[in-house]
Amino acid sequence: MKLKFIGTLAAVLLASAFAFSQANSPAALPSAPGANDPPPISFNPNAKVAAINVQEAIFGTNEGQRAIEALQKKFDPKRTELTNQKGTIDALKKQQTAAGVTDERKGELQREIDQKQKQLERDAQDAQEDFQGQQQEIESRLLQKMQPVIVKYIQDNNLGMVVDVSNPWPNGPVLYWAPLDITKAIVDAYNKESGAAAPGTSSGTRPAAPRSAPTGTKPSTPPSK
Repeated sequence: MKLKFIGTLAAVLLASAFAFSQANSPAALPSAPGANDPPPISFNPNAKVAAINVQEAIFGTNEGQRAIEALQKKFDPKRTELTNQKGTIDALKKQQTAAGVTDERKGELQREIDQKQKQLERDAQDAQEDFQGQQQEIESRLLQKMQPVIVKYIQDNNLGMVVDVSNPWPNGPVLYWAPLDITKAIVDAYNKESGAAAPGTSSGTRPAAPRSAPTGTKPSTPPSK
């Protein structure tokens, strides 16, 4: 599962530097300093670097686990439907190879297989896109709720840069980050803040990556006529 919300993430991870950007942007400078203006963020040579897997953090929270489990259950009927469609195609293929089947009948079966295969591929693609769209809605919603937790952790721990490692090497720029990983700390902080209970079947364990729509339903290439 690839998360493509880098722009949103950048806003989250740079939120702690908001006052700095305000203080250094000519268009944002107030006409006169006010008593409630946040203090400017000074250069800090002792600031630290950290890494976070935002995808893992989101779905590692109790709330994220519950949301993705509910989404998976919602799509179970569709998975069953697609699996049954594939089973029908496989049965037609077996008929093609049965003893005594004429060439004419094989041709009829092949046309039926082609038609059903195209329909299955369209249905599977639609289901995949629907699932991913709803999954991204969950990600976006929880990321907005997680933002203040990440910002507070950044400020409390004197972090000058936080790198998202949701897409590891070679798909992302970071090769190694284990000693700098704050993902679990963010998950723990979010769970404490939200108060959401852990799912009964996965309490205390790291959840598996969220499933997508069925990927094993695309039929293999039909036999040559």
